[in-house]
Amino acid sequence: MSRFQLSAIAVAAAFLIAGGAFSLGRRSSAGQVETHAAAPATAASAVERKVLYWQDPMKPDARFDKPGKSPFMDMQLQPVYADEAGDSGVKVSSQVQQNLGLRTAVVRKIDVSSSFDAVGTVQFDERLNVAVQTRTAGYLERLAVRAPMERVAKGQVLCTVFAPDWLGPLNDIVALKRAGASADLLAAAKERTAALSIPTELVRRAEQDGTAQARYALVAPASGVVAELGVREGVAVSPGMTLFRIAGLDKVWAVAEVPEAQAVRLVRGQKVTAALQADPSQTFHGTLQEILPQVNPSTRTLQARFEVDNKDGRLIPGMLLRLQVAGATASRLVVPSEAVIRTGTRAVTIVRKDNGAFEPREVKLGADLGDQLEVVEGLAAGDQVVASGQFLVDSEARLRSVLGSMAPAQPASARASAAAASETYSAQGKVESADAGGLTISHGAIADLKWPAMTMTFRKPDPKAFPEVKAGDTVHFEFARTGDGYVLASVHRLGAAQ
Repeated sequence: MSRFQLSAIAVAAAFLIAGGAFSLGRRSSAGQVETHAAAPATAASAVERKVLYWQDPMKPDARFDKPGKSPFMDMQLQPVYADEAGDSGVKVSSQVQQNLGLRTAVVRKIDVSSSFDAVGTVQFDERLNVAVQTRTAGYLERLAVRAPMERVAKGQVLCTVFAPDWLGPLNDIVALKRAGASADLLAAAKERTAALSIPTELVRRAEQDGTAQARYALVAPASGVVAELGVREGVAVSPGMTLFRIAGLDKVWAVAEVPEAQAVRLVRGQKVTAALQADPSQTFHGTLQEILPQVNPSTRTLQARFEVDNKDGRLIPGMLLRLQVAGATASRLVVPSEAVIRTGTRAVTIVRKDNGAFEPREVKLGADLGDQLEVVEGLAAGDQVVASGQFLVDSEARLRSVLGSMAPAQPASARASAAAASETYSAQGKVESADAGGLTISHGAIADLKWPAMTMTFRKPDPKAFPEVKAGDTVHFEFARTGDGYVLASVHRLGAAQ
Protein backbone atom coordinates (compact mmCIF):
# COMPACT_ATOMS: atom_id res chain seq x y z
CA MET A 1 0.00 0.00 0.00
CA SER A 2 1.04 3.48 -0.59
CA ARG A 3 1.56 5.94 2.20
CA PHE A 4 -1.59 7.87 1.09
CA GLN A 5 -3.83 4.79 1.47
CA LEU A 6 -2.44 4.03 4.91
CA SER A 7 -3.19 7.58 6.03
CA ALA A 8 -6.79 7.36 4.81
CA ILE A 9 -7.39 4.10 6.66
CA ALA A 10 -5.98 5.57 9.87
CA VAL A 11 -8.26 8.63 9.67
CA ALA A 12 -11.37 6.45 9.07
CA ALA A 13 -10.52 4.24 12.02
CA ALA A 14 -10.15 7.31 14.24
CA PHE A 15 -13.63 8.55 13.22
CA LEU A 16 -15.16 5.14 13.95
CA ILE A 17 -13.61 4.98 17.42
CA ALA A 18 -14.76 8.56 18.26
CA GLY A 19 -18.34 7.86 17.05
CA GLY A 20 -18.55 4.67 19.09
CA ALA A 21 -17.35 6.43 22.22
CA PHE A 22 -19.93 9.25 21.73
CA SER A 23 -22.75 6.77 21.19
CA LEU A 24 -21.76 4.80 24.25
CA GLY A 25 -21.66 8.00 26.34
CA ARG A 26 -25.15 9.00 25.23
CA ARG A 27 -26.59 5.61 26.08
CA SER A 28 -24.94 5.68 29.47
CA SER A 29 -26.27 9.17 30.20
CA ALA A 30 -29.76 8.27 29.06
CA GLY A 31 -29.75 5.28 31.34
CA GLN A 32 -28.76 7.42 34.28
CA VAL A 33 -31.49 10.00 33.51
CA GLU A 34 -34.11 7.30 33.20
CA THR A 35 -32.96 5.80 36.48
CA HIS A 36 -33.17 9.14 38.28
CA ALA A 37 -36.53 9.99 36.70
CA ALA A 38 -38.06 6.70 37.67
CA ALA A 39 -37.10 7.08 41.32
CA PRO A 40 -39.69 9.80 42.18
CA ALA A 41 -42.43 7.93 40.32
CA THR A 42 -41.69 4.84 42.37
CA ALA A 43 -41.75 6.92 45.58
CA ALA A 44 -45.02 8.58 44.59
CA SER A 45 -46.68 5.28 43.84
CA ALA A 46 -45.59 4.07 47.27
CA VAL A 47 -47.86 6.64 48.93
CA GLU A 48 -51.24 6.07 47.29
CA ARG A 49 -54.19 8.34 48.06
CA LYS A 50 -57.09 6.52 49.66
CA VAL A 51 -60.34 6.61 47.69
CA LEU A 52 -63.46 6.88 49.87
CA TYR A 53 -66.06 6.58 47.13
CA TRP A 54 -66.85 7.54 43.55
CA GLN A 55 -69.41 10.13 42.49
CA ASP A 56 -70.97 11.78 39.49
CA PRO A 57 -69.79 15.44 39.48
CA MET A 58 -73.26 16.45 38.30
CA LYS A 59 -74.96 14.40 41.06
CA PRO A 60 -72.58 14.64 44.03
CA ASP A 61 -75.19 13.39 46.49
CA ALA A 62 -75.06 9.88 44.95
CA ARG A 63 -72.10 7.74 46.08
CA PHE A 64 -70.72 4.55 44.50
CA ASP A 65 -68.30 1.98 45.94
CA LYS A 66 -66.43 1.31 42.68
CA PRO A 67 -65.49 3.19 39.50
CA GLY A 68 -67.53 2.99 36.36
CA LYS A 69 -69.94 4.92 34.21
CA SER A 70 -72.47 7.24 35.82
CA PRO A 71 -76.08 6.01 35.62
CA PHE A 72 -77.23 9.64 35.39
CA MET A 73 -74.88 11.17 32.81
CA ASP A 74 -72.76 9.85 29.97
CA MET A 75 -69.53 10.29 31.90
CA GLN A 76 -67.14 8.39 34.14
CA LEU A 77 -67.46 8.49 37.91
CA GLN A 78 -64.84 10.59 39.69
CA PRO A 79 -63.04 9.43 42.85
CA VAL A 80 -63.31 11.33 46.13
CA TYR A 81 -60.15 10.97 48.23
CA ALA A 82 -59.85 10.88 52.00
CA ASP A 83 -57.78 14.07 52.08
CA GLU A 84 -60.56 15.89 50.22
CA ALA A 85 -63.58 14.59 52.09
CA GLY A 86 -62.93 16.72 55.15
CA ASP A 87 -62.84 19.95 53.15
CA SER A 88 -66.21 21.71 53.13
CA GLY A 89 -67.08 24.61 50.94
CA VAL A 90 -65.87 25.66 47.51
CA LYS A 91 -62.25 26.35 46.63
CA VAL A 92 -61.46 29.04 44.08
CA SER A 93 -57.92 29.49 42.79
CA SER A 94 -56.16 32.74 43.52
CA GLN A 95 -55.88 33.51 39.81
CA VAL A 96 -59.62 33.11 39.32
CA GLN A 97 -60.27 35.25 42.38
CA GLN A 98 -58.09 37.97 40.94
CA ASN A 99 -59.68 37.75 37.50
CA LEU A 100 -63.19 37.95 38.94
CA GLY A 101 -62.34 40.73 41.37
CA LEU A 102 -63.37 38.61 44.36
CA ARG A 103 -63.29 40.95 47.36
CA THR A 104 -63.78 40.09 51.03
CA ALA A 105 -64.71 42.16 54.07
CA VAL A 106 -64.16 41.52 57.76
CA VAL A 107 -67.10 41.14 60.12
CA ARG A 108 -66.53 43.66 62.90
CA LYS A 109 -68.15 45.28 65.89
CA ILE A 110 -68.87 48.98 65.83
CA ASP A 111 -70.49 51.41 68.24
CA VAL A 112 -73.86 52.38 66.81
CA SER A 113 -75.94 55.22 68.18
CA SER A 114 -79.71 55.01 68.08
CA SER A 115 -79.99 58.75 67.48
CA PHE A 116 -81.98 59.97 64.50
CA ASP A 117 -83.12 63.20 62.87
CA ALA A 118 -86.68 64.47 62.57
CA VAL A 119 -88.54 67.62 61.61
CA GLY A 120 -90.78 69.19 64.23
CA THR A 121 -93.29 72.04 64.27
CA VAL A 122 -93.21 74.61 67.08
CA GLN A 123 -96.43 74.79 69.10
CA PHE A 124 -97.53 76.52 72.30
CA ASP A 125 -96.93 74.60 75.49
CA GLU A 126 -100.54 74.10 76.56
CA ARG A 127 -99.47 73.69 80.17
CA LEU A 128 -98.39 77.34 80.30
CA ASN A 129 -101.75 78.72 79.14
CA VAL A 130 -103.51 81.08 81.59
CA ALA A 131 -107.15 82.22 81.41
CA VAL A 132 -108.07 85.75 82.64
CA GLN A 133 -111.70 85.95 83.86
CA THR A 134 -113.94 88.27 85.87
CA ARG A 135 -115.96 86.99 88.84
CA THR A 136 -118.65 89.65 88.82
CA ALA A 137 -121.04 91.26 86.39
CA GLY A 138 -120.03 94.62 85.01
CA TYR A 139 -118.79 96.59 82.01
CA LEU A 140 -115.42 96.73 80.32
CA GLU A 141 -114.59 100.44 80.26
CA ARG A 142 -111.05 100.46 78.79
CA LEU A 143 -109.11 97.81 76.88
CA ALA A 144 -105.30 98.03 77.08
CA VAL A 145 -104.61 95.02 74.76
CA ARG A 146 -106.61 95.33 71.56
CA ALA A 147 -105.36 92.50 69.29
CA PRO A 148 -104.59 88.81 69.61
CA MET A 149 -100.97 87.57 69.63
CA GLU A 150 -99.75 90.75 71.38
CA ARG A 151 -96.92 90.11 73.81
CA VAL A 152 -97.65 90.94 77.45
CA ALA A 153 -95.53 90.89 80.59
CA LYS A 154 -96.50 89.62 84.00
CA GLY A 155 -98.36 92.38 85.95
CA GLN A 156 -99.20 94.39 82.83
CA VAL A 157 -102.69 95.99 82.82
CA LEU A 158 -104.98 94.30 80.33
CA CYS A 159 -108.29 96.20 80.86
CA THR A 160 -110.40 98.23 83.32
CA VAL A 161 -113.77 96.84 84.50
CA PHE A 162 -116.60 98.68 86.28
CA ALA A 163 -118.58 96.43 88.67
CA PRO A 164 -121.67 98.27 90.05
CA ASP A 165 -122.57 95.31 92.28
CA TRP A 166 -119.50 96.05 94.42
CA LEU A 167 -120.68 99.53 95.45
CA GLY A 168 -123.14 98.20 98.07
CA PRO A 169 -120.69 96.10 100.14
CA LEU A 170 -118.00 98.78 99.93
CA ASN A 171 -120.41 101.55 101.08
CA ASP A 172 -121.38 99.33 104.04
CA ILE A 173 -117.77 99.27 105.15
CA VAL A 174 -117.53 103.07 104.79
CA ALA A 175 -120.71 103.56 106.90
CA LEU A 176 -119.65 101.15 109.62
CA LYS A 177 -116.27 102.80 109.86
CA ARG A 178 -117.80 106.28 110.20
CA ALA A 179 -120.35 105.05 112.80
CA GLY A 180 -117.63 103.46 114.92
CA ALA A 181 -119.18 100.03 114.70
CA SER A 182 -117.68 97.15 116.60
CA ALA A 183 -114.85 95.14 115.18
CA ASP A 184 -117.14 92.12 114.78
CA LEU A 185 -119.50 94.00 112.48
CA LEU A 186 -116.59 95.38 110.47
CA ALA A 187 -115.05 91.88 110.13
CA ALA A 188 -118.37 90.47 108.93
CA ALA A 189 -118.59 93.18 106.26
CA LYS A 190 -115.08 92.36 105.05
CA GLU A 191 -115.93 88.66 104.79
CA ARG A 192 -118.83 89.60 102.53
CA THR A 193 -116.48 91.49 100.20
CA ALA A 194 -114.15 88.47 100.09
CA ALA A 195 -117.04 86.23 99.09
CA LEU A 196 -117.81 88.61 96.19
CA SER A 197 -114.12 88.50 95.07
CA ILE A 198 -113.70 92.24 95.61
CA PRO A 199 -109.98 93.07 95.43
CA THR A 200 -108.36 93.77 98.82
CA GLU A 201 -107.02 97.07 97.47
CA LEU A 202 -110.57 98.39 97.00
CA VAL A 203 -111.60 97.20 100.50
CA ARG A 204 -108.55 98.89 102.05
CA ARG A 205 -109.31 102.17 100.26
CA ALA A 206 -112.94 102.12 101.44
CA GLU A 207 -111.85 101.53 105.02
CA GLN A 208 -109.03 104.07 105.14
CA ASP A 209 -110.15 106.80 102.73
CA GLY A 210 -113.90 106.41 103.18
CA THR A 211 -114.58 106.16 99.43
CA ALA A 212 -116.23 103.27 97.61
CA GLN A 213 -114.51 102.52 94.28
CA ALA A 214 -116.01 99.87 91.94
CA ARG A 215 -113.54 100.25 89.08
CA TYR A 216 -110.56 97.87 89.01
CA ALA A 217 -107.81 96.82 86.56
CA LEU A 218 -107.22 93.26 85.40
CA VAL A 219 -103.48 92.47 85.06
CA ALA A 220 -101.63 89.68 83.25
CA PRO A 221 -100.85 86.83 85.67
CA ALA A 222 -97.97 85.59 83.46
CA SER A 223 -95.80 86.70 80.58
CA GLY A 224 -96.56 85.51 77.07
CA VAL A 225 -98.77 86.37 74.14
CA VAL A 226 -102.52 86.95 74.05
CA ALA A 227 -103.59 83.81 72.24
CA GLU A 228 -107.29 84.63 72.64
CA LEU A 229 -109.05 88.00 73.02
CA GLY A 230 -112.73 87.51 73.90
CA VAL A 231 -113.97 91.10 74.57
CA ARG A 232 -114.07 94.62 73.21
CA GLU A 233 -114.44 97.98 74.92
CA GLY A 234 -117.88 98.79 76.34
CA VAL A 235 -119.22 95.23 76.38
CA ALA A 236 -120.89 93.75 79.40
CA VAL A 237 -119.05 91.02 81.25
CA SER A 238 -120.44 88.26 83.43
CA PRO A 239 -118.97 86.01 86.14
CA GLY A 240 -116.79 83.20 84.71
CA MET A 241 -116.40 84.86 81.33
CA THR A 242 -112.89 84.40 79.80
CA LEU A 243 -111.67 87.80 78.70
CA PHE A 244 -108.12 86.81 77.72
CA ARG A 245 -106.11 83.61 77.25
CA ILE A 246 -102.37 84.08 77.61
CA ALA A 247 -99.96 81.48 76.19
CA GLY A 248 -96.52 81.28 77.76
CA LEU A 249 -93.38 81.34 75.62
CA ASP A 250 -90.68 80.40 78.14
CA LYS A 251 -90.99 76.85 76.87
CA VAL A 252 -92.57 75.57 73.64
CA TRP A 253 -93.40 72.20 72.16
CA ALA A 254 -91.75 70.76 69.08
CA VAL A 255 -94.10 68.09 67.71
CA ALA A 256 -92.49 65.65 65.27
CA GLU A 257 -93.88 62.78 63.19
CA VAL A 258 -91.75 59.72 64.03
CA PRO A 259 -91.94 56.40 62.11
CA GLU A 260 -92.97 53.35 64.09
CA ALA A 261 -89.54 51.72 63.69
CA GLN A 262 -87.88 54.67 65.39
CA ALA A 263 -90.63 55.42 67.89
CA VAL A 264 -90.02 52.12 69.70
CA ARG A 265 -86.53 53.34 70.59
CA LEU A 266 -87.75 56.59 72.16
CA VAL A 267 -87.68 56.93 75.93
CA ARG A 268 -89.24 59.72 77.90
CA GLY A 269 -86.57 62.18 79.01
CA GLN A 270 -84.29 61.71 75.98
CA LYS A 271 -82.32 64.82 75.10
CA VAL A 272 -82.84 66.62 71.83
CA THR A 273 -80.93 69.33 70.01
CA ALA A 274 -83.06 71.56 67.78
CA ALA A 275 -81.97 73.96 65.05
CA LEU A 276 -84.06 76.42 63.08
CA GLN A 277 -84.87 75.25 59.59
CA ALA A 278 -84.34 78.81 58.34
CA ASP A 279 -81.11 79.38 60.30
CA PRO A 280 -79.24 76.23 61.44
CA SER A 281 -76.81 78.37 63.46
CA GLN A 282 -79.54 79.00 66.04
CA THR A 283 -79.80 75.93 68.24
CA PHE A 284 -81.94 75.00 71.22
CA HIS A 285 -82.06 72.17 73.74
CA GLY A 286 -84.95 70.15 75.04
CA THR A 287 -86.24 66.80 76.24
CA LEU A 288 -88.82 64.26 75.11
CA GLN A 289 -91.97 64.78 77.15
CA GLU A 290 -94.54 62.49 75.59
CA ILE A 291 -95.22 60.05 72.77
CA LEU A 292 -98.85 60.57 71.86
CA PRO A 293 -100.77 57.26 71.93
CA GLN A 294 -102.09 57.56 68.40
CA VAL A 295 -100.80 56.28 65.06
CA ASN A 296 -101.48 58.09 61.81
CA PRO A 297 -102.98 55.33 59.63
CA SER A 298 -101.92 56.95 56.35
CA THR A 299 -98.24 57.59 57.23
CA ARG A 300 -97.77 54.97 60.00
CA THR A 301 -96.13 57.54 62.24
CA LEU A 302 -96.52 58.62 65.85
CA GLN A 303 -96.33 62.14 67.22
CA ALA A 304 -93.53 62.81 69.67
CA ARG A 305 -93.76 65.94 71.81
CA PHE A 306 -90.48 67.59 72.78
CA GLU A 307 -90.18 70.44 75.29
CA VAL A 308 -87.72 73.07 74.09
CA ASP A 309 -86.36 76.03 76.08
CA ASN A 310 -87.36 79.41 74.66
CA LYS A 311 -86.53 81.94 77.36
CA ASP A 312 -85.39 84.55 74.84
CA GLY A 313 -88.59 84.11 72.80
CA ARG A 314 -86.91 83.36 69.48
CA LEU A 315 -89.17 80.40 68.73
CA ILE A 316 -92.62 81.22 67.40
CA PRO A 317 -95.43 78.71 66.89
CA GLY A 318 -95.49 77.41 63.33
CA MET A 319 -91.71 77.45 62.84
CA LEU A 320 -89.96 74.32 61.61
CA LEU A 321 -87.15 72.77 63.64
CA ARG A 322 -84.64 70.10 62.71
CA LEU A 323 -84.45 67.77 65.69
CA GLN A 324 -81.51 65.50 66.45
CA VAL A 325 -82.68 62.99 69.01
CA ALA A 326 -79.82 61.52 71.03
CA GLY A 327 -80.04 57.78 71.72
CA ALA A 328 -78.03 55.19 73.59
CA THR A 329 -74.85 53.84 71.97
CA ALA A 330 -74.48 50.07 71.68
CA SER A 331 -71.86 47.75 70.19
CA ARG A 332 -73.24 45.80 67.23
CA LEU A 333 -71.84 43.17 64.87
CA VAL A 334 -72.10 44.42 61.28
CA VAL A 335 -71.32 43.34 57.72
CA PRO A 336 -71.49 45.35 54.49
CA SER A 337 -74.95 45.31 52.92
CA GLU A 338 -73.51 44.08 49.62
CA ALA A 339 -72.17 40.93 51.30
CA VAL A 340 -75.65 39.58 52.11
CA ILE A 341 -77.61 37.46 49.63
CA ARG A 342 -81.34 37.77 50.31
CA THR A 343 -83.64 35.10 48.93
CA GLY A 344 -86.86 36.49 50.36
CA THR A 345 -87.10 33.85 53.10
CA ARG A 346 -83.55 33.91 54.44
CA ALA A 347 -80.27 35.78 54.28
CA VAL A 348 -76.97 34.09 53.34
CA THR A 349 -73.35 35.22 53.37
CA ILE A 350 -70.36 33.50 51.75
CA VAL A 351 -67.66 33.02 54.42
CA ARG A 352 -63.99 32.47 53.65
CA LYS A 353 -62.53 29.76 55.88
CA ASP A 354 -58.99 29.47 57.21
CA ASN A 355 -58.07 26.87 54.57
CA GLY A 356 -59.07 29.25 51.77
CA ALA A 357 -62.35 27.53 50.94
CA PHE A 358 -65.66 29.37 50.76
CA GLU A 359 -68.87 28.17 52.39
CA PRO A 360 -72.35 29.67 52.62
CA ARG A 361 -73.69 30.55 56.04
CA GLU A 362 -77.23 31.57 56.90
CA VAL A 363 -77.46 34.67 59.07
CA LYS A 364 -80.13 36.45 61.05
CA LEU A 365 -80.16 40.19 60.42
CA GLY A 366 -81.02 43.03 62.77
CA ALA A 367 -81.20 46.75 62.14
CA ASP A 368 -80.48 48.31 58.75
CA LEU A 369 -77.67 50.83 59.28
CA GLY A 370 -77.44 52.19 55.75
CA ASP A 371 -74.45 50.57 54.01
CA GLN A 372 -74.07 48.19 56.98
CA LEU A 373 -76.39 45.48 58.30
CA GLU A 374 -76.49 44.26 61.88
CA VAL A 375 -75.92 40.52 62.26
CA VAL A 376 -77.73 38.98 65.20
CA GLU A 377 -76.81 35.35 64.56
CA GLY A 378 -74.63 33.30 62.21
CA LEU A 379 -71.32 35.19 62.17
CA ALA A 380 -68.60 36.17 64.62
CA ALA A 381 -66.26 39.12 64.79
CA GLY A 382 -63.23 38.55 62.56
CA ASP A 383 -64.97 36.31 60.00
CA GLN A 384 -64.26 37.15 56.38
CA VAL A 385 -67.24 37.39 54.07
CA VAL A 386 -67.29 37.82 50.31
CA ALA A 387 -68.40 41.35 49.44
CA SER A 388 -68.23 41.04 45.65
CA GLY A 389 -68.47 37.98 43.44
CA GLN A 390 -70.43 36.03 46.04
CA PHE A 391 -73.06 35.06 43.49
CA LEU A 392 -70.45 33.14 41.50
CA VAL A 393 -69.32 31.28 44.63
CA ASP A 394 -72.96 30.68 45.50
CA SER A 395 -73.58 29.13 42.07
CA GLU A 396 -70.52 26.90 42.37
CA ALA A 397 -71.58 25.88 45.87
CA ARG A 398 -75.02 24.92 44.61
CA LEU A 399 -73.39 22.86 41.86
CA ARG A 400 -71.52 20.94 44.54
CA SER A 401 -74.64 20.69 46.71
CA VAL A 402 -73.08 22.75 49.48
CA LEU A 403 -76.07 25.00 49.68
CA GLY A 404 -78.49 22.14 49.27
CA SER A 405 -78.14 21.19 52.93
CA MET A 406 -79.08 24.70 53.92
CA ALA A 407 -82.42 24.67 52.09
CA PRO A 408 -85.35 24.90 54.49
CA ALA A 409 -86.81 21.46 55.10
CA GLN A 410 -90.27 20.90 53.73
CA PRO A 411 -92.87 19.21 55.89
CA ALA A 412 -92.98 15.43 55.56
CA SER A 413 -96.49 15.62 54.09
CA ALA A 414 -95.35 18.03 51.38
CA ARG A 415 -92.33 15.90 50.45
CA ALA A 416 -94.41 12.74 50.48
CA SER A 417 -97.04 14.29 48.21
CA ALA A 418 -94.33 15.49 45.83
CA ALA A 419 -92.86 11.99 45.75
CA ALA A 420 -96.27 10.48 45.12
CA ALA A 421 -96.83 12.87 42.21
CA SER A 422 -93.59 11.60 40.58
CA GLU A 423 -92.99 8.11 39.22
CA THR A 424 -92.04 5.83 42.11
CA TYR A 425 -89.41 3.06 41.99
CA SER A 426 -88.75 0.30 44.49
CA ALA A 427 -85.72 -1.74 45.43
CA GLN A 428 -84.19 -3.79 48.21
CA GLY A 429 -80.84 -3.24 49.84
CA LYS A 430 -78.72 -2.79 52.92
CA VAL A 431 -78.40 0.52 54.78
CA GLU A 432 -74.76 1.53 54.95
CA SER A 433 -75.26 4.76 56.90
CA ALA A 434 -78.14 6.88 58.16
CA ASP A 435 -78.25 10.53 59.15
CA ALA A 436 -80.73 13.41 59.19
CA GLY A 437 -80.13 14.13 55.50
CA GLY A 438 -80.73 10.68 54.05
CA LEU A 439 -79.90 6.98 53.88
CA THR A 440 -76.94 5.49 52.02
CA ILE A 441 -78.14 2.11 50.68
CA SER A 442 -76.34 -0.65 48.78
CA HIS A 443 -79.07 -1.99 46.50
CA GLY A 444 -79.42 -4.34 43.59
CA ALA A 445 -80.05 -3.51 39.96
CA ILE A 446 -83.14 -1.44 39.12
CA ALA A 447 -84.38 -2.40 35.68
CA ASP A 448 -86.81 0.49 35.25
CA LEU A 449 -83.94 2.97 35.54
CA LYS A 450 -81.36 0.68 33.91
CA TRP A 451 -79.23 0.96 37.03
CA PRO A 452 -76.69 -1.70 37.97
CA ALA A 453 -76.18 -2.72 41.57
CA MET A 454 -74.61 0.20 43.39
CA THR A 455 -74.39 2.16 46.63
CA MET A 456 -75.92 5.61 46.66
CA THR A 457 -77.56 8.09 49.01
CA PHE A 458 -81.32 8.74 48.98
CA ARG A 459 -82.65 11.88 50.60
CA LYS A 460 -85.22 11.80 53.38
CA PRO A 461 -88.48 13.73 52.92
CA ASP A 462 -87.93 15.09 56.43
CA PRO A 463 -84.92 14.96 58.83
CA LYS A 464 -87.09 13.10 61.37
CA ALA A 465 -88.40 10.54 58.88
CA PHE A 466 -87.69 6.82 59.33
CA PRO A 467 -86.14 7.12 62.83
CA GLU A 468 -86.17 3.32 63.32
CA VAL A 469 -83.90 2.62 60.34
CA LYS A 470 -80.23 2.20 61.26
CA ALA A 471 -76.98 1.26 59.54
CA GLY A 472 -76.86 -2.47 58.82
CA ASP A 473 -80.63 -2.92 58.37
CA THR A 474 -81.97 -4.76 55.33
CA VAL A 475 -84.80 -2.69 53.88
CA HIS A 476 -87.31 -2.57 51.08
CA PHE A 477 -87.68 1.04 49.97
CA GLU A 478 -89.53 3.15 47.46
CA PHE A 479 -88.23 6.41 46.05
CA ALA A 480 -89.12 9.04 43.50
CA ARG A 481 -87.08 11.26 41.24
CA THR A 482 -87.49 15.00 41.94
CA GLY A 483 -85.88 18.11 40.56
CA ASP A 484 -83.13 18.06 43.17
CA GLY A 485 -82.38 14.32 43.51
CA TYR A 486 -83.97 11.07 44.65
CA VAL A 487 -86.29 11.24 47.65
CA LEU A 488 -87.42 8.28 49.71
CA ALA A 489 -91.16 7.73 49.79
CA SER A 490 -91.22 4.74 52.17
CA VAL A 491 -88.76 2.44 53.94
CA HIS A 492 -89.69 -0.96 55.43
CA ARG A 493 -87.24 -2.93 57.53
CA LEU A 494 -86.80 -6.56 56.49
CA GLY A 495 -84.03 -7.41 58.90
CA ALA A 496 -82.30 -5.63 61.75
CA ALA A 497 -78.59 -4.91 61.87
CA GLN A 498 -76.50 -7.80 63.21
